[in-house]
Amino acid sequence: MPDLLWDDVRNFFDPDLMGALPDVSVTDTSVDDWQAVFDLAGSSGWTWEYSEGCVRMPLPSAQEVLSRPTDADTALLKVWPVADVQVNFWPMSTGEIDFDVDLRELQGQEGVDVLCGLLGTIGRRLGRPVLMTGEGDRGKPVLGFDPRADRVVLLADPLEVQLTAAAGRDS
Repeated sequence: MPDLLWDDVRNFFDPDLMGALPDVSVTDTSVDDWQAVFDLAGSSGWTWEYSEGCVRMPLPSAQEVLSRPTDADTALLKVWPVADVQVNFWPMSTGEIDFDVDLRELQGQEGVDVLCGLLGTIGRRLGRPVLMTGEGDRGKPVLGFDPRADRVVLLADPLEVQLTAAAGRDS
């Protein structure tokens, strides 16, 4: 049985309500946690691509990436857990794993299942919650992987997102 059902969460997958690229994060992390994500990209069968600035290169260690000078080109690890679904990991801070997904690539029950699978895979590997918020709305998670429940759960009411977005448009 799926963690979440499309009919229950469609508002959380609406790019007009959530932003096209919602923020996903794991907090209170370390270099070792980043390395676990890097290792996951290499061992899971996912297609991946690492770049610094516009230069593609082999995936270095997390320690190398996170110890680069602050003015270095932006590091980006792109992974495709399935064809046509790109996930962007932004290794900028040791203390938080930040990534985003494109909701336009995650429509219908299949998209919900792909996202739940991704969050679950990362959360189980790290033993930590993985939280999704609306694009730029960092303090208000709407869904996430709960390691105690060992599944993705709702953290907000999907109807409230619709009401909040409508109120913002009316202002």
